[in-house]
This record gives sequence, structure tokens and C-alpha cells, in this order.
Amino acid sequence: MQIVLPIEDLRPGMFVDNVHKHKSDAGIKIKSRGMVRDEAIIQRLIDKGVLELTIDFTQSDIPVPQKYQQPAEPVTEAPQAPEEPAAKNGMDGSLSTARSKPKPKAKTVSKEQTLQQEFAVAMQKFEKNNRQIQSLYGDVTSGLKVDMSLINEVSKDIVDSVLRNSNAMAILTRIKDKDAYNWRHMTNCAILITVFAKHLGLQQHIIEQLATGAMLHDIGHAKLPQGLINKPGNFTDLEYRAVKKHVAQSLGLSKGESGITPIMLDMIINHHERLDGTGYPRGIKDDALSTAARMMAIVDVYDAITSDQHHKEADEPINALRFLLSSKKQFDPILVQRFIKCMGVHPVGTIVKLTNERLGLVLEGNKHAPTAPLVRVFYNTKHLHHVTAKDLDLSESDIKVIASVRPLDYQINLSRLLRDQLLI
Repeated sequence: MQIVLPIEDLRPGMFVDNVHKHKSDAGIKIKSRGMVRDEAIIQRLIDKGVLELTIDFTQSDIPVPQKYQQPAEPVTEAPQAPEEPAAKNGMDGSLSTARSKPKPKAKTVSKEQTLQQEFAVAMQKFEKNNRQIQSLYGDVTSGLKVDMSLINEVSKDIVDSVLRNSNAMAILTRIKDKDAYNWRHMTNCAILITVFAKHLGLQQHIIEQLATGAMLHDIGHAKLPQGLINKPGNFTDLEYRAVKKHVAQSLGLSKGESGITPIMLDMIINHHERLDGTGYPRGIKDDALSTAARMMAIVDVYDAITSDQHHKEADEPINALRFLLSSKKQFDPILVQRFIKCMGVHPVGTIVKLTNERLGLVLEGNKHAPTAPLVRVFYNTKHLHHVTAKDLDLSESDIKVIASVRPLDYQINLSRLLRDQLLI
């Protein structure tokens, strides 16, 4: 959707397609298209005499402002199969992923559901999809092609569920299994980036591409020696160089397949790149990295840190968020802040210890008070036994969170706990 806006309505996160109107005596020529990343760019446009701009909201990071919104219509997009992850220079010198013009195709707008209404559906889909992705991973390891119809089906299930309720699928990403990390990481990243994209207000057809890109970003691991991928200890320099080849393998498995878009290829190629140029495979940095690649980098590292793997135990989400926050030179600090706001200091599915000697399962974050989520109290830590479950909004209570805890610290099976507490 393209809308002509006056310069006073221009905001960071909008994608400028062209300058529609400027002062007659301005004598300027602005030909570049691209993302407006900060207020300084807006001020430069004002100083140059720009009066109106055409904004392409299909490529913007923020939704259409309320006053410009038309009555709701089905979101449209047709799958594209480009040959290369084309990029073009933006207004601030950054690279923005190219997109082909979509063809109309009706999409069903998902109706919001409560957590408990959605959880049963989400859990069934999550378990089924992980079994199917495990099978797909094995097929690719054996030399078969990626089953894109399955990837698209799983991605659609994830997007539909998250659009109905952001928390149901997100809670399931907290269930850890080091023996299943390779394929669970694919689905977890797709869930997390979908939740993130929804939080950012991106349009559904963009969210769908991000989910599919996340499903494919590490598929190349299946082509590497599995003994290397599942090695218990740290990699040697030689082994690490071999592991880095999964990016090229992922690209080779995805490129040219039906429905693959530039956004997906961009995520696959650049999710290990870093803003300071210390990433791989090409060591590109700063404005050469798109918003999609920056989002994928954040989600990829967050899930890796919070997951059990053969060479390490899972760390708590709050420590993963601290790591991202402290790595300003490598990860986009603005997107990291927004990711933290999206996930919450204590993400849904986390078990927290409270000042009243109880454990609570985080059900919902609190945007206005990030350290005071909605929890379901279920366990007495003093007497070490379960108690009658009770929901507690910590923002309306004197009870506070002391710390997040690992389920195994109290011999709690998280999968069973979620079933017991959330299934209607």
C-alpha cells in the first residue's frame, strides 16, 4: 500500500518510495528510495524543502497511521521465486531488500483468542510440526531436497496461531530438548520472529515471509556432518570454519525453490552478519544489513542461548536479553530494545520465584511494567509442593519477582506443567 504523506507525518520506520512534492525553489533532486531510520533523516528532508512523500507501507517497519487507514480489506500477496537476493540503496545509504509487486490473493484475518483458547490448538500443531520437521531434516541429511510445501504449511500454522494469540506458541518455545535442537531451533525461530514482527506492526504478508525465512535459515546444518553439529565440546578453529559453511548450504537448498522471496534469502545469507563487521560469511556491516537480517540475528542468538544443546545447557531468557543489550556493536540496539519490550523481562513460559515463597508461570507480559507480568502461582518453594493454581497480576500486587528459575531446579516437567495449567 502506497500513501502520500505530508513531511510532518513522516516517521522513522517508514519506507519512502519517492518525493511527491517539494518547494518550487528547492532545486533538489532526490531519487533514492529507502527506509527512514531516524529523525535526523527527516530533518534533512525538511531542510531540503521536501513537502510530501510517497510511503510504501508494504516495505515499512511501522503500520499505516490510524488517520490514513481505510476500512479493513484482505491482505494480499502472491509467492515470488526470485533468483537473487537483490538489494537497493536506501535514502540513508542502507540496503533494503527488493520486493516484487504482489498479485492479489485473499488472506483470512485471524480472530484474537485467549491464551487458553489457543493453547490446545497451538500445542497440537507444535508437536505435529516438530515431528514433521524432524523427518524433513533427516531427509535433507540423506540428500533429498527441502519439502517447501511442508515448510510453508508449518510457517502458516505458526503465523495463524500467533496472530490469534501471541503467547500460546511463544510459551511452547520454552520446552527444551537438546537431542531435538536442530529442528526445534527452526520452528522456535519462526515462532519468535513472528511474535516480534506482530509486535512491530508489520503486515501479514511480510510476517509470513519472515516466518518462512526463519524456518530455512539454518537448514544447511542438515548437510554438514551430524557428529560435528552435535559435538559435546567447543569447536576447534577448523571445525568452526566447517560449521560456517551451513550458510552456503542453506542458500543452495533454498534458492530457486517455489515461493522463495528476496526477504527469505536475505535472512538466510546474513543472519550471522554483525553491525561491526565481525560476522560471517562476508563480514558486511552497518547499513548493508537489512531490518529482516537484523531481526533474524537477534532471534537466532536469543533461541540459541536459551536452548539446551549438546555442548551447553540453556541459559535463562533474562541473561540472553542482557547479552543482546550489552552487544550494541553487533546487534541493532533499537531493535534489541523493541525485542525486549516484545518478549518482556520475563518472557511467557518462564517460571519465576516470587517474594511470597511461591513459583509462578508467566502467562502474559506487561508493557507498562516489564518486571511485573501476569503469572499463575502453582508451587510452594518452602514446603516443596504444588498448590491450587491462582492467577496473579504482579502490577497490582506487593509481591515481586526475585528471579527466574529453571524447571529442573524444582523437579518440574515444563511440558506436563503447561498441559496441566493451560489445557481447558
